[in-house]
Amino acid sequence: MAAAPRRPGPIDDISKRIIEQLQADGRRSYGEIGKAVGLSEAAVRQRVQKLTETGVMQIVAVTDPMQLGFNRQAMIGIRVSGDTRSVADALEKLQAVDYLVLTAGSFDIMIEVVCESDDDLIELLNSQIRSLPGVVSTETFVYLQLRKQLYDWGTR
Repeated sequence: MAAAPRRPGPIDDISKRIIEQLQADGRRSYGEIGKAVGLSEAAVRQRVQKLTETGVMQIVAVTDPMQLGFNRQAMIGIRVSGDTRSVADALEKLQAVDYLVLTAGSFDIMIEVVCESDDDLIELLNSQIRSLPGVVSTETFVYLQLRKQLYDWGTR
C-alpha cells in the first residue's frame, strides 16, 4: 500500500501568495515572485522547494492531450467490493490514469484517463480495470469536448 503523502503544517500567507503567483504564471522567476511577496529570491526558492517536497504543489507543464495524439479522454466511475484503497493502489500504477479520487456516493473511485483511441480505452477498461480484484462495475463518461480547465483557483 502506498504511503500517505506527508502533511505540511499550516501554510502562511506569504506561501499562499507564492502559490498564487505560480498559478498565474508557472514560469515566473523567483526574483519576480520575491518582489511581489516581499522576500528575497533565495527565500522564495527555499519556500517553493518546501512546498513541492511536502506535496502542497507541483510545477508542471499542462498540455492539451488532443494535440499530443491522445484523442480519447474519459472519467470512469468504479464500484468496489472490499477495501477501496487496494484497488486505488493498483489503479495508480496504470499509465493512462491521470487523476484518481476515492469518493462517497454511487461510485467508490473516480478516475480520469487519457488514451490514444477508443480501442485503447476499451483495452484499458477490459484488460486493466475491470479485471482488477475488487472491481464490481464501472461506468465510463467519455469526454466529447473540453470546455474549461483551470488551475488558478488560488489558496483562499
